[in-house]
Amino acid sequence: MPESTAFLSKVDEQEIVAAIVIAEKNTSGEIRVHIEENSTKPLMERAKEVFHILNMDATELKNGVLFYICTQTKSFAILGDKGINDLVAPDFWNSTKDIVIEKFKAGQYKDGLIKGILEAGIQLKKHFPYDDETDTNELSNEISKG
Repeated sequence: MPESTAFLSKVDEQEIVAAIVIAEKNTSGEIRVHIEENSTKPLMERAKEVFHILNMDATELKNGVLFYICTQTKSFAILGDKGINDLVAPDFWNSTKDIVIEKFKAGQYKDGLIKGILEAGIQLKKHFPYDDETDTNELSNEISKG
């Protein structure tokens, strides 16, 4: 993975945001992507910290999902909030994570994120289906960087 948060072009970022919009039409879940160049903290500790900083733990149904990437350490994690984790098996995110990592290993970062995001939307639909009448977009779909 390149050592810069610029490893995605502006067009790549727009396509990823479009995938978030599509995925969120399947589910009331909220999906975010955060990319940072470096962190000295352990992967999951930093992902949880970013999750909180982005207010992802403030969704009504506690169903936020973070795709966290650290480019320098070549680290990637998917973190779901309590509402999701209370309903799903502990290995729930493994298949989605595997899809993303497979593409990352081939240098296809945009494609990996898009496939993972769309898969997350499909998986979340089972527990948190989208409701046209009550669902609102609680969090930004934009990629955050740190």
